[in-house]
Amino acid sequence: MDKPEFRSLNDQAYERIKQGLMAATFRPGQVLVIRTLAAEYGVSATPVREALQRLVAERLLVMQANRSIAVPELSLDAYLELLRIRCELEGLAAELAASRAEADGLQGLAALIEAIDGVVAKQDHAEYRRLNQAFHFALYAEARSPRLSGMIRDLWGQTGPYVSELVVSGRYGSQANVAHKRILSALQVGDGMAARAGLIADLASASEYILPSLLRMEAERRERPRVFAAAGGVAAKAEPR
Repeated sequence: MDKPEFRSLNDQAYERIKQGLMAATFRPGQVLVIRTLAAEYGVSATPVREALQRLVAERLLVMQANRSIAVPELSLDAYLELLRIRCELEGLAAELAASRAEADGLQGLAALIEAIDGVVAKQDHAEYRRLNQAFHFALYAEARSPRLSGMIRDLWGQTGPYVSELVVSGRYGSQANVAHKRILSALQVGDGMAARAGLIADLASASEYILPSLLRMEAERRERPRVFAAAGGVAAKAEPR
């Protein structure tokens, strides 16, 4: 009798953690503590533990040598590979949406664009991330392709933790909304290729802000072993003999 409810709690924890990855709630390299997440979600440790294991299996999280579970730290090559795949899949979704979008869907996208303009003016980074994600997935929903949307969600789960690196500049949001308006204009006239081009331009613009931070993080990771080795050497010299 309790099994369906247990699965439901597991699924809820899974969705909340995955959404956190997509929305940049978690940062690259962050260790996810089961007790902390369980307390935040109001569940026991078991659903959270199993949700984390599912996300490790899906390669959205990684298990470290000490058995802790963390948000992956992407290499430059890995990020660029994901970007190329995102351009193909999300560009396809935008192209399909141009021939399949309905009037109420277009109105919803227009309302989100207007809301984004408002939060950009206020420099509300958290609300910008939420509305930006809402715009993109409302757009992809208009493609009427659930499997495609599911694949895109997984890609966002892998790249989402890096989104926080771009919005703090204070400049990206307004530039992104220019791309959003370009996409909407293409949808309104049924121009699939223009919608695809607008979407790819949006991703490329975001990457201009993300890549410098990613390169800095990669350099810091390369430096860590040398720092630890140097610290170990200093400690060894300081030991009494």
